[in-house]
Amino acid sequence: MTTPPATGPNLLDVVQAEVSGVLAGIDPSALSAVADLLDRAPRIFVAGEGRSGFMARAFAMRLVHLGRTAYFVGDTCTPATGRGDLLVAVSGSGTTAATVRAAEAVTGGGGAVLAVTTAPASPLAAGAAHVLHVPAATKHRRDDEAATVQPLSSLFDQCAHLVLDCVCLELARRHGVTDEQAARAHANTE
Repeated sequence: MTTPPATGPNLLDVVQAEVSGVLAGIDPSALSAVADLLDRAPRIFVAGEGRSGFMARAFAMRLVHLGRTAYFVGDTCTPATGRGDLLVAVSGSGTTAATVRAAEAVTGGGGAVLAVTTAPASPLAAGAAHVLHVPAATKHRRDDEAATVQPLSSLFDQCAHLVLDCVCLELARRHGVTDEQAARAHANTE
């Protein structure tokens, strides 16, 4: 991590520039391809650990709001995966043990994996049928990762959240899901 200066530019501007730089490195057609994968999957499972897990959980929640059958891996009511299911595995490093194990279990049962990662040569990506490369920074600060003043995997987590939200916008556009329809699928037990 590059230490933020004690004084200097507005940190909101710095973070915005970092996020914009990462998002500029993503081919917009990749989002459409991810939406295609989601459209073909009868059920969608989403996995991630730590902060990446929070981003993954938010994605699964939004998929439900869009009318999709989606589960977060590790919840007590998540069923077994099967043939044709899709796992969206979110791990900046692509080495998070629990996420890699979940991916192996899904592929072993006849499902497919979409790895959302900064590391297209990682164990997670190597075992995945599809990779969505988010060229951000992780806690490992590898030479090929984006520069950031933010701690650990903050830049990856922020960008993964935005990218997956854009995939949801694409799905909503394709299927004509309005905000009002999504609101009706929102939890009413809060």
